[in-house]
Amino acid sequence: MPALSPTMTQGNLAVWNKAVGDELQPGEAIAEIETDKAQMDFEFQEEGFLAKILVEAGAKDIPVNTPIAVYVEDKANVEAFKDFTAESKSDSAPKEAPKEESKSESKPTESSGSAPAKKSSGSSAPTDRIIASPLAKTIALDKGISLKQVTGTGPNGRIVKEDVEKYIASGAGQASASPAAATAATSEVSYTDIPITNMRKIIGKRLLESTQTNPSYIVSSQISVSKLLKLRASLNSQANDRYKLSINDILIKAISSAAQRVPEANSHWIESEGVIRQYNNVDVSVAVATPSGLITPIVKNAHSKGLVTISSEVKDLGKRAKDNKLKPEEFQGGTICISNLGMNHAVNLFTSIINPPQSTILAISTVTKVAVPDNANPNGFIFDDKINITGTFDHRVVDGAKGGEFIKALKEVIENPLELLL
Repeated sequence: MPALSPTMTQGNLAVWNKAVGDELQPGEAIAEIETDKAQMDFEFQEEGFLAKILVEAGAKDIPVNTPIAVYVEDKANVEAFKDFTAESKSDSAPKEAPKEESKSESKPTESSGSAPAKKSSGSSAPTDRIIASPLAKTIALDKGISLKQVTGTGPNGRIVKEDVEKYIASGAGQASASPAAATAATSEVSYTDIPITNMRKIIGKRLLESTQTNPSYIVSSQISVSKLLKLRASLNSQANDRYKLSINDILIKAISSAAQRVPEANSHWIESEGVIRQYNNVDVSVAVATPSGLITPIVKNAHSKGLVTISSEVKDLGKRAKDNKLKPEEFQGGTICISNLGMNHAVNLFTSIINPPQSTILAISTVTKVAVPDNANPNGFIFDDKINITGTFDHRVVDGAKGGEFIKALKEVIENPLELLL
């Protein structure tokens, strides 16, 4: 099992693209591996023939460096590996101890000094313990049946599933069930178990680490986007279908501009090296929801790119993220992050969890109409388009005053968006 990303410790083997006996060429994708963030091609780098598949497609949680297949240089040697297993590759595996030895260990020795145990009589002492299989207990609980009234036919009188089902079929269970049990029997729990993918495991692990280790704080501001919306409409009207800018595209550019003004927010906490790494380039990680979970593809050097280029990259990265086709370098790294729930018109305010080692993430809400004073009429008001932008900052890197300074800089850029065209 190859390590296809720096954080990968195990993977799922999704698909084999080759069968036993097939020829292998360098650079050929012989299998598809599901890593912690994406499903990627496993490109083999040797010439030869696939002699044996040790791990079948669909296998999950395979540790890195675990043997998954055997290849040979000569096709004539393929047949020799027909019955080969991963266990047979080493003769040093510890052998199972003889059964006679294990039995002798369980016998009491006379040299222990303890009195010999008395032989039990043919009739054992009475006990109230009911022996039943887990499945039999579950069925009885669901149907409100007392196991005391069920006769067990398993070993040592153990009640098994068939015993409970036979008792139910006889109709005796309904008569013996109490009113509470009868109510329980009619209110069965319905649920669906969803397997936890590698991606979901890594998301859970990293977010838990972030909340446990980052001394974070939040700063929020309600920002006018009336001018930004007019600029977007104007640019799109002149595009002639060459591009279609979204609010998110313009906000990515605005965030990169604010990050250059307040570089503390565009920094990483690198504890292993004892440094705070402050970046000159702004690589914006964009949170994208996929069927497997959240992933953050990166718009690199967003500060030096135009709005059309940013828009094109975001669309391409988002599509490939949902198809599990991103390369590791396209979603690992980033200097600052944006999470936008503005498309969900019910979200007026939310906060996001920092993606370590980054120190800043911006949460973008939906656009709402807000009544504000009318400067031309002291007694009147007008409606303005506004959004709530909430920044979550790592206090180890970004002091509170700097967090406020960054949000202020972002507000100035968004409310004067023509600066983004300069």
